[in-house]
Amino acid sequence: MTPDQLIENLRRTGRSILQHYDAITPDEVRWKEAAGKWSLLEILCHLVDEERDDFRKRVSLTLESPEKDWPPIDPEGWARERDYNECDLAEMFAAFEKERSASLEWLDGLADVDWSTEHVHPKFGGMKAGDLLASWAAHDLLHLRQIANTRVEYIAGTVAPYSTRYAKP
Repeated sequence: MTPDQLIENLRRTGRSILQHYDAITPDEVRWKEAAGKWSLLEILCHLVDEERDDFRKRVSLTLESPEKDWPPIDPEGWARERDYNECDLAEMFAAFEKERSASLEWLDGLADVDWSTEHVHPKFGGMKAGDLLASWAAHDLLHLRQIANTRVEYIAGTVAPYSTRYAKP
């Protein structure tokens, strides 16, 4: 995929993420399959933070100042510290919409980008700006799968006396 295709992918998956959340019920949004699993609200809060504090920032730093250290991130810690599961769904929905829009506006405004510009990461080694863009697109899809799986488990866990066994292979 080209960078333009990856950016278009971000545009589409952003809409898909929002469409999933548009259909979620109040009971479903904070439900967790098990301890250690994230609720749908926690996933959305994570996506907001990743949009603002991880991918957009790190792509920008890699393109503009590849020699600079990236600011640290702590997605698991953020979930606890920012009390994701107590956030307001409407506010987080709007925040994701706003942050994704800002990301796309920024990406669309880039000109003459050298996506091979590289930052040396202490854990992953050389990371090209294009690697980050591709990872951003993949990250969306990984969380769309997580959202869908969580919604399936919510239905399976709350339909008694009925069952979802016919839907599962």
